[in-house]
Amino acid sequence: MKKIVLLLFFLLLVISCSEKNTDSKINTPEQNEAPKKNEYGLIVDSLIEHSGVVLKNQNLSDILLPFGLSYKEILTLEKKSKPVFDIRKIRPQHFYAAYVTKDSLNKLTYFVYEIDDINYVVYDFSDSLLSVYRGQKEITTRERKVGGIVKGSLWLTMEEIGVSPVLALRMSEVLAWQVDFNAVRNGDKFKVIYNENYIAGDYVGVGTIKALMFEHIGEKYYGFLFKQGDDIDYYDENGGSLRKAFLKAPLKFTRISSRFTYRRYHPILHRYRAHTGIDFAAPIGTPVHAVGDGIVVERRRKRAEGNYIRIRHNSTYSSGYMHLSKFAKGIHVGAKVKQGQIIGYVGSTGLSTGPHLDFRFWVNGKPVNYLALKFPPSKPVKKKYMKEFTALKDSLMKELDSIPYLNEFADATD
Repeated sequence: MKKIVLLLFFLLLVISCSEKNTDSKINTPEQNEAPKKNEYGLIVDSLIEHSGVVLKNQNLSDILLPFGLSYKEILTLEKKSKPVFDIRKIRPQHFYAAYVTKDSLNKLTYFVYEIDDINYVVYDFSDSLLSVYRGQKEITTRERKVGGIVKGSLWLTMEEIGVSPVLALRMSEVLAWQVDFNAVRNGDKFKVIYNENYIAGDYVGVGTIKALMFEHIGEKYYGFLFKQGDDIDYYDENGGSLRKAFLKAPLKFTRISSRFTYRRYHPILHRYRAHTGIDFAAPIGTPVHAVGDGIVVERRRKRAEGNYIRIRHNSTYSSGYMHLSKFAKGIHVGAKVKQGQIIGYVGSTGLSTGPHLDFRFWVNGKPVNYLALKFPPSKPVKKKYMKEFTALKDSLMKELDSIPYLNEFADATD
Protein backbone atom coordinates (compact mmCIF):
# COMPACT_ATOMS: atom_id res chain seq x y z
CA MET A 1 0.00 0.00 0.00
CA LYS A 2 2.84 2.31 0.91
CA LYS A 3 4.46 1.66 -2.50
CA ILE A 4 1.19 2.56 -4.30
CA VAL A 5 0.91 5.86 -2.43
CA LEU A 6 4.52 6.75 -3.30
CA LEU A 7 3.87 5.89 -6.95
CA LEU A 8 0.76 8.09 -7.08
CA PHE A 9 2.67 10.96 -5.45
CA PHE A 10 5.46 10.64 -8.03
CA LEU A 11 2.95 10.67 -10.91
CA LEU A 12 1.24 13.83 -9.58
CA LEU A 13 4.65 15.52 -9.25
CA VAL A 14 5.52 14.73 -12.88
CA ILE A 15 2.16 16.02 -14.15
CA SER A 16 2.52 19.23 -12.15
CA CYS A 17 6.01 19.90 -13.53
CA SER A 18 4.78 19.21 -17.06
CA GLU A 19 1.95 21.77 -16.72
CA LYS A 20 4.38 24.37 -15.37
CA ASN A 21 6.71 23.81 -18.33
CA THR A 22 3.79 24.10 -20.74
CA ASP A 23 2.66 27.35 -19.12
CA SER A 24 6.22 28.59 -19.27
CA LYS A 25 6.37 27.93 -22.99
CA ILE A 26 3.05 29.64 -23.64
CA ASN A 27 4.06 32.74 -21.72
CA THR A 28 7.52 33.22 -23.22
CA PRO A 29 8.02 36.67 -24.75
CA GLU A 30 8.94 35.04 -28.07
CA GLN A 31 5.58 33.37 -28.26
CA ASN A 32 3.64 36.55 -27.36
CA GLU A 33 5.43 38.89 -29.79
CA ALA A 34 3.24 40.08 -32.67
CA PRO A 35 4.56 39.31 -36.17
CA LYS A 36 6.81 42.13 -37.35
CA LYS A 37 5.79 44.31 -40.29
CA ASN A 38 8.23 45.35 -43.00
CA GLU A 39 8.85 48.89 -44.25
CA TYR A 40 5.59 48.76 -46.25
CA GLY A 41 3.52 47.73 -43.23
CA LEU A 42 3.12 44.14 -44.48
CA ILE A 43 3.60 40.86 -42.59
CA VAL A 44 5.70 38.79 -44.99
CA ASP A 45 7.55 36.32 -42.71
CA SER A 46 5.77 33.39 -44.36
CA LEU A 47 6.26 34.73 -47.90
CA ILE A 48 9.10 34.79 -50.43
CA GLU A 49 10.23 38.21 -51.68
CA HIS A 50 11.21 38.87 -55.30
CA SER A 51 12.51 42.41 -55.80
CA GLY A 52 14.05 44.45 -58.57
CA VAL A 53 13.89 47.72 -60.48
CA VAL A 54 11.75 48.55 -63.48
CA LEU A 55 13.76 48.22 -66.68
CA LYS A 56 13.66 50.53 -69.68
CA ASN A 57 10.51 49.99 -71.80
CA GLN A 58 9.17 47.57 -69.16
CA ASN A 59 5.54 47.89 -68.07
CA LEU A 60 3.49 46.35 -65.27
CA SER A 61 2.35 43.44 -67.45
CA ASP A 62 5.97 42.48 -68.14
CA ILE A 63 6.64 42.40 -64.39
CA LEU A 64 3.50 40.58 -63.23
CA LEU A 65 3.05 37.90 -65.93
CA PRO A 66 5.90 35.75 -64.52
CA PHE A 67 4.04 35.65 -61.20
CA GLY A 68 1.09 33.82 -62.72
CA LEU A 69 -1.29 36.71 -63.40
CA SER A 70 -3.24 36.63 -66.65
CA TYR A 71 -3.70 39.56 -69.02
CA LYS A 72 -7.34 39.71 -67.92
CA GLU A 73 -6.36 39.99 -64.25
CA ILE A 74 -3.79 42.66 -65.07
CA LEU A 75 -6.43 44.64 -67.00
CA THR A 76 -8.73 44.44 -63.96
CA LEU A 77 -5.83 45.57 -61.77
CA GLU A 78 -5.19 48.54 -64.07
CA LYS A 79 -8.83 49.71 -63.83
CA LYS A 80 -8.93 49.31 -60.06
CA SER A 81 -5.58 51.03 -59.65
CA LYS A 82 -6.35 54.16 -61.70
CA PRO A 83 -8.07 56.18 -58.92
CA VAL A 84 -5.13 55.41 -56.61
CA PHE A 85 -2.17 55.27 -59.01
CA ASP A 86 -2.03 55.29 -62.81
CA ILE A 87 0.16 52.30 -63.70
CA ARG A 88 1.18 54.04 -66.92
CA LYS A 89 3.31 56.28 -64.70
CA ILE A 90 5.59 53.40 -63.72
CA ARG A 91 9.13 54.59 -64.44
CA PRO A 92 12.48 52.83 -65.10
CA GLN A 93 14.88 52.40 -62.17
CA HIS A 94 12.06 52.52 -59.62
CA PHE A 95 12.12 49.70 -57.07
CA TYR A 96 9.41 47.04 -56.73
CA ALA A 97 8.86 43.96 -54.57
CA ALA A 98 6.59 40.96 -55.12
CA TYR A 99 5.69 38.57 -52.29
CA VAL A 100 4.56 35.02 -53.09
CA THR A 101 3.56 32.03 -50.96
CA LYS A 102 6.18 29.42 -50.06
CA ASP A 103 4.08 26.48 -51.28
CA SER A 104 4.15 24.94 -54.73
CA LEU A 105 1.55 27.43 -56.02
CA ASN A 106 3.84 30.46 -55.48
CA LYS A 107 0.69 32.59 -55.38
CA LEU A 108 1.26 36.34 -55.61
CA THR A 109 0.09 37.87 -52.32
CA TYR A 110 1.40 41.45 -52.45
CA PHE A 111 3.03 43.63 -55.08
CA VAL A 112 4.64 46.94 -54.04
CA TYR A 113 5.85 49.70 -56.37
CA GLU A 114 7.88 52.60 -54.99
CA ILE A 115 6.64 55.89 -56.46
CA ASP A 116 9.63 57.68 -54.89
CA ASP A 117 11.91 57.28 -51.89
CA ILE A 118 9.01 57.82 -49.48
CA ASN A 119 5.72 56.98 -51.23
CA TYR A 120 4.64 53.57 -52.51
CA VAL A 121 1.54 51.76 -53.76
CA VAL A 122 0.47 48.29 -52.59
CA TYR A 123 -1.55 45.76 -54.60
CA ASP A 124 -3.01 43.27 -52.11
CA PHE A 125 -3.96 39.90 -53.65
CA SER A 126 -4.36 38.13 -50.29
CA ASP A 127 -8.15 38.24 -50.58
CA SER A 128 -10.31 37.37 -53.56
CA LEU A 129 -11.11 41.09 -53.86
CA LEU A 130 -7.99 42.94 -54.96
CA SER A 131 -7.30 46.07 -52.91
CA VAL A 132 -5.02 48.95 -53.93
CA TYR A 133 -3.74 51.64 -51.61
CA ARG A 134 -0.91 54.11 -51.15
CA GLY A 135 1.45 54.25 -48.23
CA GLN A 136 4.44 56.16 -46.89
CA LYS A 137 7.57 54.80 -45.30
CA GLU A 138 8.28 55.87 -41.75
CA ILE A 139 10.32 59.06 -41.85
CA THR A 140 12.60 60.32 -39.12
CA THR A 141 13.85 63.89 -39.16
CA ARG A 142 17.07 65.50 -37.99
CA GLU A 143 17.42 69.22 -37.54
CA ARG A 144 20.27 70.90 -39.34
CA LYS A 145 21.58 74.47 -39.32
CA VAL A 146 23.66 75.87 -42.17
CA GLY A 147 24.88 79.23 -43.40
CA GLY A 148 26.77 80.32 -46.47
CA ILE A 149 27.87 83.17 -48.70
CA VAL A 150 26.84 82.98 -52.35
CA LYS A 151 29.81 82.46 -54.65
CA GLY A 152 29.07 81.70 -58.29
CA SER A 153 25.44 80.72 -57.74
CA LEU A 154 23.19 79.68 -54.88
CA TRP A 155 23.02 76.14 -56.29
CA LEU A 156 26.82 75.76 -56.46
CA THR A 157 27.21 77.31 -53.02
CA MET A 158 24.91 74.67 -51.53
CA GLU A 159 27.07 71.94 -53.03
CA GLU A 160 30.22 73.66 -51.75
CA ILE A 161 29.05 73.64 -48.13
CA GLY A 162 27.81 70.04 -48.33
CA VAL A 163 24.08 70.68 -48.51
CA SER A 164 21.55 69.34 -51.01
CA PRO A 165 20.92 72.01 -53.70
CA VAL A 166 17.21 71.23 -53.25
CA LEU A 167 17.44 73.45 -50.16
CA ALA A 168 17.95 76.41 -52.52
CA LEU A 169 14.62 75.59 -54.18
CA ARG A 170 12.87 75.31 -50.80
CA MET A 171 14.27 78.68 -49.75
CA SER A 172 13.06 80.30 -52.98
CA GLU A 173 9.56 78.95 -52.29
CA VAL A 174 9.49 80.47 -48.79
CA LEU A 175 10.81 83.90 -49.85
CA ALA A 176 9.34 83.91 -53.37
CA TRP A 177 7.74 87.33 -52.87
CA GLN A 178 10.59 88.97 -51.00
CA VAL A 179 13.66 87.94 -53.04
CA ASP A 180 14.09 87.58 -56.78
CA PHE A 181 16.15 84.38 -56.73
CA ASN A 182 16.89 84.78 -60.43
CA ALA A 183 18.93 87.84 -59.48
CA VAL A 184 20.90 86.39 -56.56
CA ARG A 185 24.48 87.65 -56.71
CA ASN A 186 27.91 86.97 -55.24
CA GLY A 187 28.11 88.14 -51.63
CA ASP A 188 24.46 87.43 -50.79
CA LYS A 189 24.22 85.46 -47.53
CA PHE A 190 21.85 82.91 -46.01
CA LYS A 191 21.24 81.04 -42.78
CA VAL A 192 18.71 78.22 -42.50
CA ILE A 193 17.29 75.95 -39.81
CA TYR A 194 15.61 72.97 -41.43
CA ASN A 195 14.88 69.25 -41.16
CA GLU A 196 16.50 66.50 -43.20
CA ASN A 197 14.44 63.36 -43.82
CA TYR A 198 15.76 59.85 -43.20
CA ILE A 199 14.31 56.38 -43.75
CA ALA A 200 15.97 53.52 -41.88
CA GLY A 201 18.99 55.77 -41.36
CA ASP A 202 19.36 56.68 -45.04
CA TYR A 203 19.07 60.32 -46.15
CA VAL A 204 16.10 60.83 -48.49
CA GLY A 205 15.79 64.58 -48.87
CA VAL A 206 15.23 68.08 -47.53
CA GLY A 207 12.34 68.41 -45.10
CA THR A 208 10.61 71.43 -43.62
CA ILE A 209 12.35 74.78 -43.25
CA LYS A 210 11.75 76.12 -39.73
CA ALA A 211 13.43 79.49 -40.10
CA LEU A 212 15.72 81.29 -42.52
CA MET A 213 17.46 84.56 -43.21
CA PHE A 214 18.50 85.65 -46.69
CA GLU A 215 20.57 88.78 -47.16
CA HIS A 216 20.20 90.16 -50.70
CA ILE A 217 22.13 93.29 -51.75
CA GLY A 218 22.63 94.20 -48.09
CA GLU A 219 18.98 93.82 -47.06
CA LYS A 220 17.93 90.96 -44.75
CA TYR A 221 14.73 88.97 -45.27
CA TYR A 222 13.40 86.54 -42.66
CA GLY A 223 10.93 83.68 -42.70
CA PHE A 224 9.56 81.80 -39.67
CA LEU A 225 7.24 78.80 -39.79
CA PHE A 226 4.37 79.27 -37.32
CA LYS A 227 1.04 77.58 -36.67
CA GLN A 228 -1.90 79.67 -35.57
CA GLY A 229 -5.01 77.62 -34.98
CA ASP A 230 -5.35 75.21 -37.89
CA ASP A 231 -3.23 77.32 -40.26
CA ILE A 232 0.51 76.92 -40.65
CA ASP A 233 2.52 79.31 -42.81
CA TYR A 234 5.64 81.45 -43.02
CA TYR A 235 5.79 84.95 -41.53
CA ASP A 236 8.36 87.74 -41.39
CA GLU A 237 9.93 89.05 -38.17
CA ASN A 238 6.93 91.33 -37.60
CA GLY A 239 4.31 88.60 -38.01
CA GLY A 240 3.34 89.62 -41.53
CA SER A 241 2.53 86.89 -44.05
CA LEU A 242 5.21 86.14 -46.63
CA ARG A 243 2.51 85.30 -49.16
CA LYS A 244 0.91 87.94 -51.33
CA ALA A 245 -2.37 87.47 -53.12
CA PHE A 246 -3.09 88.61 -56.69
CA LEU A 247 -5.79 90.99 -57.85
CA LYS A 248 -8.99 89.38 -59.10
CA ALA A 249 -8.45 91.05 -62.49
CA PRO A 250 -6.07 93.59 -64.09
CA LEU A 251 -8.97 95.89 -65.00
CA LYS A 252 -11.80 97.51 -63.07
CA PHE A 253 -15.40 97.63 -64.24
CA THR A 254 -15.08 95.49 -67.34
CA ARG A 255 -16.42 92.29 -68.88
CA ILE A 256 -14.83 89.10 -70.17
CA SER A 257 -15.23 88.75 -73.94
CA SER A 258 -13.18 85.57 -74.41
CA ARG A 259 -11.99 82.93 -71.96
CA PHE A 260 -9.03 80.57 -71.65
CA THR A 261 -9.26 77.73 -74.18
CA TYR A 262 -7.07 75.49 -76.31
CA ARG A 263 -9.48 75.78 -79.25
CA ARG A 264 -10.86 79.16 -80.28
CA TYR A 265 -11.74 80.44 -83.76
CA HIS A 266 -9.48 83.42 -84.45
CA PRO A 267 -11.52 86.24 -86.06
CA ILE A 268 -8.55 87.57 -88.06
CA LEU A 269 -6.57 84.43 -88.92
CA HIS A 270 -9.81 82.49 -89.63
CA ARG A 271 -8.65 79.26 -88.04
CA TYR A 272 -8.89 77.45 -84.73
CA ARG A 273 -5.98 77.93 -82.37
CA ALA A 274 -5.24 77.95 -78.64
CA HIS A 275 -6.11 81.10 -76.71
CA THR A 276 -4.28 80.68 -73.41
CA GLY A 277 -5.43 83.98 -72.02
CA ILE A 278 -8.49 85.96 -70.99
CA ASP A 279 -9.84 88.88 -73.03
CA PHE A 280 -11.25 91.80 -71.04
CA ALA A 281 -13.34 94.11 -73.24
CA ALA A 282 -12.95 97.77 -72.29
CA PRO A 283 -12.76 101.21 -73.95
CA ILE A 284 -9.43 102.45 -75.30
CA GLY A 285 -7.50 104.23 -72.57
CA THR A 286 -8.87 102.15 -69.67
CA PRO A 287 -6.04 101.80 -67.09
CA VAL A 288 -4.43 98.35 -66.82
CA HIS A 289 -3.09 97.34 -63.39
CA ALA A 290 -0.32 94.90 -62.43
CA VAL A 291 -2.02 91.97 -60.67
CA GLY A 292 0.90 91.64 -58.25
CA ASP A 293 4.31 92.98 -57.24
CA GLY A 294 7.07 92.14 -59.67
CA ILE A 295 9.71 93.19 -62.18
CA VAL A 296 9.07 94.13 -65.83
CA VAL A 297 11.00 91.63 -67.94
CA GLU A 298 9.53 92.55 -71.33
CA ARG A 299 8.11 95.80 -72.70
CA ARG A 300 7.90 96.18 -76.47
CA ARG A 301 5.70 96.10 -79.54
CA LYS A 302 5.18 92.66 -81.11
CA ARG A 303 3.41 91.78 -84.34
CA ALA A 304 0.54 89.73 -82.91
CA GLU A 305 0.48 90.99 -79.32
CA GLY A 306 0.84 94.68 -80.14
CA ASN A 307 2.14 96.79 -77.26
CA TYR A 308 3.03 94.16 -74.74
CA ILE A 309 4.25 93.93 -71.12
CA ARG A 310 5.40 90.86 -69.22
CA ILE A 311 5.96 90.92 -65.46
CA ARG A 312 7.82 88.32 -63.42
CA HIS A 313 6.22 88.26 -59.97
CA ASN A 314 8.59 85.68 -58.50
CA SER A 315 10.34 82.48 -59.53
CA THR A 316 6.94 80.79 -60.02
CA TYR A 317 4.45 83.36 -61.36
CA SER A 318 4.49 85.69 -64.39
CA SER A 319 1.77 87.74 -66.11
CA GLY A 320 1.39 89.29 -69.58
CA TYR A 321 -0.65 92.24 -70.90
CA MET A 322 -1.33 92.57 -74.66
CA HIS A 323 -2.80 94.99 -77.25
CA LEU A 324 -2.11 98.06 -75.09
CA SER A 325 -2.64 101.49 -76.64
CA LYS A 326 0.37 102.83 -74.72
CA PHE A 327 2.64 102.12 -71.77
CA ALA A 328 2.41 103.95 -68.45
CA LYS A 329 5.18 106.35 -67.48
CA GLY A 330 8.20 104.68 -65.90
CA ILE A 331 7.41 101.22 -67.27
CA HIS A 332 10.58 99.79 -68.78
CA VAL A 333 12.50 96.51 -68.63
CA GLY A 334 13.88 96.11 -65.12
CA ALA A 335 11.34 98.43 -63.49
CA LYS A 336 9.83 97.26 -60.20
CA VAL A 337 6.06 97.48 -60.06
CA LYS A 338 3.62 97.22 -57.17
CA GLN A 339 0.34 95.37 -57.07
CA GLY A 340 -2.41 97.60 -58.46
CA GLN A 341 0.04 99.99 -60.16
CA ILE A 342 -1.04 101.27 -63.59
CA ILE A 343 1.33 99.81 -66.18
CA GLY A 344 -0.50 100.67 -69.42
CA TYR A 345 -3.81 101.39 -71.10
CA VAL A 346 -6.29 99.29 -73.08
CA GLY A 347 -5.89 99.49 -76.84
CA SER A 348 -6.30 97.47 -80.04
CA THR A 349 -2.73 97.13 -81.27
CA GLY A 350 -1.43 93.96 -82.95
CA LEU A 351 -3.87 91.30 -84.22
CA SER A 352 -6.99 92.70 -82.59
CA THR A 353 -10.53 93.30 -83.86
CA GLY A 354 -11.41 95.82 -81.18
CA PRO A 355 -10.27 97.44 -77.93
CA HIS A 356 -9.57 94.87 -75.23
CA LEU A 357 -6.85 93.53 -72.95
CA ASP A 358 -5.56 90.04 -73.62
CA PHE A 359 -4.29 88.96 -70.19
CA ARG A 360 -1.97 85.95 -69.78
CA PHE A 361 -0.68 84.19 -66.67
CA TRP A 362 2.06 81.56 -66.29
CA VAL A 363 2.97 79.16 -63.48
CA ASN A 364 6.51 77.81 -63.81
CA GLY A 365 6.50 78.94 -67.43
CA LYS A 366 3.28 77.12 -68.31
CA PRO A 367 0.17 79.12 -69.34
CA VAL A 368 -2.75 78.59 -66.97
CA ASN A 369 -6.33 79.77 -66.62
CA TYR A 370 -6.04 82.68 -64.19
CA LEU A 371 -9.75 82.57 -63.32
CA ALA A 372 -9.45 78.96 -62.18
CA LEU A 373 -6.50 79.53 -59.83
CA LYS A 374 -7.02 79.63 -56.09
CA PHE A 375 -4.29 81.52 -54.30
CA PRO A 376 -3.81 81.03 -50.55
CA PRO A 377 -5.01 83.97 -48.46
CA SER A 378 -2.46 86.46 -47.22
CA LYS A 379 -3.08 86.83 -43.47
CA PRO A 380 -0.75 88.12 -40.74
CA VAL A 381 -0.39 86.50 -37.33
CA LYS A 382 -3.56 87.18 -35.33
CA LYS A 383 -3.34 89.28 -32.18
CA LYS A 384 -4.25 86.37 -29.91
CA TYR A 385 -1.28 84.38 -31.23
CA MET A 386 1.20 87.27 -31.36
CA LYS A 387 2.77 86.61 -27.95
CA GLU A 388 3.38 82.96 -28.86
CA PHE A 389 4.78 83.93 -32.26
CA THR A 390 7.11 86.56 -30.79
CA ALA A 391 8.56 84.06 -28.30
CA LEU A 392 9.18 81.52 -31.07
CA LYS A 393 10.61 84.14 -33.43
CA ASP A 394 12.98 85.54 -30.79
CA SER A 395 14.26 82.04 -30.02
CA LEU A 396 14.78 81.17 -33.68
CA MET A 397 16.38 84.56 -34.37
CA LYS A 398 19.03 83.82 -31.73
CA GLU A 399 19.70 80.44 -33.33
CA LEU A 400 20.03 82.03 -36.77
CA ASP A 401 22.44 84.66 -35.43
CA SER A 402 24.66 81.92 -33.99
CA ILE A 403 25.00 80.00 -37.29
CA PRO A 404 28.40 80.53 -38.96
CA TYR A 405 28.90 80.99 -42.69
CA LEU A 406 30.54 77.69 -43.63
CA ASN A 407 32.44 79.12 -46.61
CA GLU A 408 33.20 82.55 -45.21
CA PHE A 409 36.97 82.11 -45.40
CA ALA A 410 37.05 80.10 -48.63
CA ASP A 411 38.70 81.64 -51.70
CA ALA A 412 36.23 83.78 -53.66
CA THR A 413 35.29 82.57 -57.13
CA ASP A 414 34.05 85.88 -58.51
